[in-house]
Amino acid sequence: MAQRKNPRTHSRKEAKTPPVESKNGKRTEGGGGDAGGGPKYSMFTWFVVLALLGVWSSVAVVYFDIVDYDSVIGKLTAYDTDGDGDFDVEDAKVLLGLKEAGRPDVGDSPEEKTVLKTEETREPVSETANQQAAELQGSERAEATSPDALTEDAVSDSESDPRPARDDEAAVPLPPLVEDHFVPDDPRDSAHPYVESAQYLTSSKFSQEAEPAVEAENQSDPPAEPEPEPQSEAPGEAQGTTEKQAEDKLKEKAKKKKPKLLNKFDKTIKAEIDAAEKLRKKGKVEEALRAFESLVQQYPQSPRARYGRAQAEDDLAEKMRSNEMLQRAINSYREAAELPDATSDLLRAALKRRAERQQFLGRMRGSLATLERLVQIFPEDISLKNDLGVAHLLLGDNKGAKKVYEEVLAVAPGDGFAKVHYGFILKSENKIAESIPFLKEGLESGEPGTDDGRFYFHLGDALQRVGDNSAYHWYELGHKRGHFASVWQRSLYNVDGLKAQPWWTPKETGYTDLVKMLERNWKTIRDEALAVMDQNTGLFIPEEENLREKGEWGQYTLWQQGRKVGNSCQGVPKTCSLLERYTEATGCKRGQIKFSVMQPGTHVWPHTGPTNCRLRMHLGLVIPKQGCRIRCTNQTRVWEEGKVLIFDDSFEHEVWQDADSYRLIFIVDVWHPELTQNQRQTLSPI
Repeated sequence: MAQRKNPRTHSRKEAKTPPVESKNGKRTEGGGGDAGGGPKYSMFTWFVVLALLGVWSSVAVVYFDIVDYDSVIGKLTAYDTDGDGDFDVEDAKVLLGLKEAGRPDVGDSPEEKTVLKTEETREPVSETANQQAAELQGSERAEATSPDALTEDAVSDSESDPRPARDDEAAVPLPPLVEDHFVPDDPRDSAHPYVESAQYLTSSKFSQEAEPAVEAENQSDPPAEPEPEPQSEAPGEAQGTTEKQAEDKLKEKAKKKKPKLLNKFDKTIKAEIDAAEKLRKKGKVEEALRAFESLVQQYPQSPRARYGRAQAEDDLAEKMRSNEMLQRAINSYREAAELPDATSDLLRAALKRRAERQQFLGRMRGSLATLERLVQIFPEDISLKNDLGVAHLLLGDNKGAKKVYEEVLAVAPGDGFAKVHYGFILKSENKIAESIPFLKEGLESGEPGTDDGRFYFHLGDALQRVGDNSAYHWYELGHKRGHFASVWQRSLYNVDGLKAQPWWTPKETGYTDLVKMLERNWKTIRDEALAVMDQNTGLFIPEEENLREKGEWGQYTLWQQGRKVGNSCQGVPKTCSLLERYTEATGCKRGQIKFSVMQPGTHVWPHTGPTNCRLRMHLGLVIPKQGCRIRCTNQTRVWEEGKVLIFDDSFEHEVWQDADSYRLIFIVDVWHPELTQNQRQTLSPI
């Protein structure tokens, strides 16, 4: 048989193999026809053979489960340095030192970048100072607090007996929904209103109610502090400045520090934890929760698994708007922190986040106990002490808060957060002149948590009371920062876009029927009020909001926050009967209906009401001929018996009673006429 012309002929001759009959019946020469009879295959043939072998091998492996792919992938995940879920070239670059871990490459999708960025802000560990509650505090580890505190906290955190959310508490801090179940037990608490006597003020920007913001759920670090402007120093100030700079550096270092959440055991199951965490980052909270619950069952000693479960429950509570699920998260945060080998960063993160969520649900005593424990564990952390002071304020415990801030200022005299809160407390104690430097210096510090409408409000008010016209500089600054609608209109709990003017006519309000009824029946209303005054045994309660410079001012309240006050209507049944059908007044959850008697020689400081959501009607009942007047902004008016004055008390107003006999009026608050019916139903009470 002649040799085929092929450059790939063998260099040596081989014996011919016997002819072989193929499947199609044709006989072929073995070996492919070499001159020597040896086998000859092309490279293409070998490639096909190897490919077929590979395919059948793969099928066999998968079909017969020869290799446990899950375990292989799990092991490779440990080397997934860029967090994309697999081991690839980019991971290899990191392991070889050619690239830094944790930085998405140029090719990363926008979605993945968003997820990574979101997670960075969601980690709730923060060692920087001055993060204010909305973010606040919590934890009740058993060995931490007094038995009384623990008992009370345990009751408040019981899953079996959560306080039911009322229908009228739906607006804060989540967007109001008609069937919204994820609301705080006390919306005012969630908005951090520091209690100052009977006056509730909130830390809101103007338009808070128009677009109520969802809490920054897992934001860990407050905004970066502004660089201090260079100032010339006197020799005696140099040391203090150096200490302040050192303190600032420590804060900056703490802020940049990446939290260490994994203990030695958790590092051995890092791949599984990362896989569950990745589901949570991508918003697959139900799947993430199942994954973390499985990890907790497998590894009950893992703090990171329990912490991950708590975060997933927290996220799911937000998604479902469920207080019950949020309570589960609160308990899981505690469990994570109570495990003996939890890292200090995880301990701080879990308890701090737990306290924030406790506070959201109105569990103020539980939050306080948690922060007390955190301060015991981390006594050098000024931010935790500041948060503890806020927790005392939220409970109305100004004395406890004052003690905390005195301790903070003793070791960090330049701490702006502590200064504004200490000044706030002094102001509430009517130590007006003493409060001014603390409020002013705290605001001037620009530290996180100080740019708050309440502090501008109270600094300006304190300055007005000592006769310092610079008050309006601070009001203007508060307006520019978005806390006040204007220099005159300084309410802090507002709905944006409502018509704003100091004085109103009955026609402008649309409540002409109510005005006519009041003016038509003014004598009946007056006579009942006088009867209550004649047999007065304390029914008229002195004004409690610290608004008087001097004099006597008593009030007898019938409705407050849209509800009747006790059995007060029994003393004035005709008056209450007249008002029953006017729901714009009796249903005004941000107002009151009350009698007001003011004795001669009384002066009420310039002040503003807490909200722009109401208008205030004054019906004159007993008005002396001279000496009684009211100013709203720059317009002053007087009362008349049987006539109604209407003004917006969110604007600055002031009252003088210089007559020789008492003045008696009937105050009726009504909803601002531009509020929708849904807003009237969902706005929180004040």
